[in-house]
Amino acid sequence: MSALPPQSPSPWPPSTGGPTLGLTPSPAHPGRATNGTVFTDTALRTDPAPTEAPAPAADAAPKRAPVRDRYFDFLRAVALFRVVFYHLMGWSWLPVVFPSMGVMFALAGNLMARSLKRPAAQVVRSRMRRLLPPLWLLGAIGVTGMVLQGWGPDAEGHPGWWWLHLTYWIVPLSDPPYADGLPGLHHILGEDWGAELAGPLWYIRAYLWFVLLSPFILKALRALPWSTILSPIALAAALEFGWVHIPSVRIDSAVTDFSTFGACWILGMAHQEGILKRLPRYVVPSLVPFVAAFGLWYALTHGFKAGHDLDDIPFAQSLWSFATVLLLLHVSPSWTEWPRLLRPFDRLITLLNSRAVTIYLWHNLCILIAATLWDRLWGFDVLSEHYAWLLESSWPVLVLVWMLIATCIVSFGWMEDVAAKRSPQLWPDGHQGTPARKHR
Repeated sequence: MSALPPQSPSPWPPSTGGPTLGLTPSPAHPGRATNGTVFTDTALRTDPAPTEAPAPAADAAPKRAPVRDRYFDFLRAVALFRVVFYHLMGWSWLPVVFPSMGVMFALAGNLMARSLKRPAAQVVRSRMRRLLPPLWLLGAIGVTGMVLQGWGPDAEGHPGWWWLHLTYWIVPLSDPPYADGLPGLHHILGEDWGAELAGPLWYIRAYLWFVLLSPFILKALRALPWSTILSPIALAAALEFGWVHIPSVRIDSAVTDFSTFGACWILGMAHQEGILKRLPRYVVPSLVPFVAAFGLWYALTHGFKAGHDLDDIPFAQSLWSFATVLLLLHVSPSWTEWPRLLRPFDRLITLLNSRAVTIYLWHNLCILIAATLWDRLWGFDVLSEHYAWLLESSWPVLVLVWMLIATCIVSFGWMEDVAAKRSPQLWPDGHQGTPARKHR
């Protein structure tokens, strides 16, 4: 099995002394790209998993709308912020502190199992409809820019293959192609921006395959619960130790992603199905430390270090993510209202959940632009001579990144509403609906 690809090189020129940024690697390499975040009802769009209100009697008042599970909202928001933070800082220990991708796949699997109470074809079609339009908008802008900079049919050595592979920008059953080594644009967008734009798309492809397979996974889960949950980890072990070999790079990437995060997705489905609740309460807290410790030990003995983190060791990632997700779902307090400490963050968390696809798809370019703009400050002698410590810091870049992400939310986020057949909003933080709820 091919190892996961290394992180992309920092957009900071080596001569500047700027901070190293751990940007998402190219998805076209064997394996899969690095971490990245989530969605639910809309793939990466993290709509929370609501809990259904009981059906009223025939003469009762109309049924109330489903209640949002704010605990799941909180987990998605934390995972999404950590993805952006990790891709900027590149600190290898961040995926250990909070394995965002495993958490996001688990939450999406939970919602998928809930949705599959409806006909499977209808659910799959709905998920694809809500996932693909934001990708198409990214592709329309990104592919057009790459073509204008000289990318074309000769890029893959045969024009026919280039045109065929472009269809992955429409339905990403495999990683969409991109242009390597593009020059920067007007000192605003750094070099090789095509690779950074395409980096997060491994998650779109992986999520799409999980959605397509979910009706079959759910049937297997109901028939053989724990065999189904543990099967992706068994596959990860088989790939890691060479018991299974997949010659095709594109197929290997998809299988590697399934073996790494499939158990998390299925755990989310098992939580929705009530399978985890059948376990005695002491089982999960007793089991998780051993699984997590083994996964971390394996990572530490197989090159875990700066620039070579859990994403490059799929077997260790599968164990660590499985253990973390199992514990988080075991705790699962199911908040219908925010705890007091989180109430001030209600609008921010709602916004992150409402625009998760947009944030995830565009955050790599935002990081690259922020790094490029910040690096230009080295050209001012006063700053480079007296404030080099500030120019070398990544923290101001993080602020600039989120400012650019906010711009993307306003500029491109409306596509998520169009995909979900909602009225487009520029800033969906839930503020407009707050007064109405207070008077009820």
